[in-house]
Amino acid sequence: MSAPIVELRNVSKSFGQGYALKDVNLAVHEKEIVALLGDNGAGKSTLIKLISGVYAPDSGEIYVHGKLVNRWSSAKARLSGIETVYQDKALAEQQAVTRNLFMGRELTTHFGFLNLKQQRTEAEALMRRIGFTSQVMSADSPVATLSGGEREGVAIARALYFKADLIILDEPTTALSLTQARRVLDFVRVAKTEGASSIFITHNIYHGHEVGDRLIVLDRGQIAGEFRKGDISVVELIKQLQLVASGAPQARGDDRELNS
Repeated sequence: MSAPIVELRNVSKSFGQGYALKDVNLAVHEKEIVALLGDNGAGKSTLIKLISGVYAPDSGEIYVHGKLVNRWSSAKARLSGIETVYQDKALAEQQAVTRNLFMGRELTTHFGFLNLKQQRTEAEALMRRIGFTSQVMSADSPVATLSGGEREGVAIARALYFKADLIILDEPTTALSLTQARRVLDFVRVAKTEGASSIFITHNIYHGHEVGDRLIVLDRGQIAGEFRKGDISVVELIKQLQLVASGAPQARGDDRELNS
């Protein structure tokens, strides 16, 4: 098996007197969707900010493609193929889809001018590839006219175009209708077929179980459970989360299965 795209070894992060994360070990492999579950305050936001380079760990090590990284930063994370889609999507709503896809990384001609024609052609092809089928929507459509699920799709498409190996999705189905949430799950699956892995952060157990290859439960800064989807039903997963919430001993998957 090739080295994980990203691996955390005994990583801890504290703010003041309290630990946000403590001795966390986590690896994400190629073409894998990891669903990260946990209540507010579990440490999910801190974890993704460590992986995306916003924070540096207080202790422990971060490996990317098998290499130990030092002075980790957002710029280094992006150069290493790690893209993060936060809840606000970081989209300019009054701008067209094309402008949003290439914002900050515009395509240019040999003379240094913006290559608007190539950007539009690439945007149209990418939209169809990732699953936008509406005849009403085009690369020229303002983002403000898109649904929440479609905006998530634009953000995922942007990461795919720039060859992301790992896409971190922060609560991508929050406040979406059932239909739009379904579209987001489809976009995540397409990203996997395109060769990208994902960390899918969610409060929605059903969405996490449906889309995740591996399910990780985070509680009070520590990993309280880790399961392969095929080894646990959604009903059993809900019971495990209830045990965690009640303060029962940590629920763990079979480590032999997880490492096989």
